[in-house]
Amino acid sequence: MRWGDMDAYGHINNVQIVRMLEEARIAAFGPPRGAGLPGVEAPVSVFDSVEDGVMTLVVEHKVRYVRTLEYRNIPAVVEIWVGAVKGASFDLHYVIKDPVTGQDCVNASTHLAFVDESTGRVRRLTPEQKQQLEPYRA
Repeated sequence: MRWGDMDAYGHINNVQIVRMLEEARIAAFGPPRGAGLPGVEAPVSVFDSVEDGVMTLVVEHKVRYVRTLEYRNIPAVVEIWVGAVKGASFDLHYVIKDPVTGQDCVNASTHLAFVDESTGRVRRLTPEQKQQLEPYRA
C-alpha cells in the first residue's frame, strides 16, 4: 500500500485495489514479454513465455469489497491462485487481506486470454501453459 493509494475516507481507493491485483498477478506470473527490462524471475513464468505477437489481455475483472482496506505503512497480503482453465482463457482469483488483522478485505477474480496481435483473435492455451498453471489451481 502506498500513501497516495488512500482516498478521502482514509482507505485504499477502489482503482488502487485493481492496481494491487495487477501487481500481484505480475509478481506471481511474470510481466508480459517485452514489457520493461529484465528483473527478478517470476515463480511461474506464464506471461513472458508466450510467443512473439501474442498479447496477454484482461477480459474481465470482478471485485467484491468485503470490508475497507485501511492504509497501513506495511504491504497488504494478497493471496492468488488459478481457477478455471479453459481452452483459450483462464481465471485468477485473489484475496486481499489486512496485513495486521488478517481479515479478508477484497475478493476478486480476473479472466485472461491470449490474443494474436495481428488478427485480434483469441489463441488457445498450449499444453505447456496449461501444465504451468495446473499446480496453482484451487
